[in-house]
Amino acid sequence: MHVMLCKVKNLTLRVDEAMLSEARQAAAKRGTSVNALIREYLGELARDQGRRRQARKEILELCGKSAAQVGERNWTRGELYER
Repeated sequence: MHVMLCKVKNLTLRVDEAMLSEARQAAAKRGTSVNALIREYLGELARDQGRRRQARKEILELCGKSAAQVGERNWTRGELYER
């Protein structure tokens, strides 16, 4: 089994007291902590960004390899709206 060690940093947040109270209740219902909820959310956010970045890269690579040809543009924007 390979364990990856990551450098951990502390983060200080300032939040409204009522919001924190609601967050604590939500965390308690899930059997976790507010800290764990925030850590999970930030992890999902980072993973989503990585997936989007990878998807854009793959789309650009496919466009570069494409043999598709676009014909001459013989219409105006106004003509499109008239249809």
